[in-house]
Amino acid sequence: MLPPSRERGATAVEFAILLPVLLLLVLGIMEFGRAFHVQTTLSNAARDGVRVMALQDNATAARSTAKASAHGLPLTDAMISVTPTTCFSDAAAPGMASVTISYPFSPVSGFLPIDDLTLTGKGTMRCFG
Repeated sequence: MLPPSRERGATAVEFAILLPVLLLLVLGIMEFGRAFHVQTTLSNAARDGVRVMALQDNATAARSTAKASAHGLPLTDAMISVTPTTCFSDAAAPGMASVTISYPFSPVSGFLPIDDLTLTGKGTMRCFG
């Protein structure tokens, strides 16, 4: 065992070695949590939008509802796909309405090696207005 005077600074060296690993772990947890939150928001917004489409048969109202439901996400009409454009083309057999929202997710920290991701929320419901 070395005398105590020779072990000075060993803790600082160990901390310097472990700090990047700890930062990577913390940033990874934060980015994953943020991505999970955005994905959940997109799924809920798509569900709300398809509910309006299924009840009102109005694609514009479905897009507006989806944008309003996606709190904090800057959605545009181009990111929201409503299919079909009319729910009740055949009154005898109503079909299914679907709203799909695609959102480009980019990580906040440039420290992690994650490319831009496209997160998608989708909602499907039977037309029954």
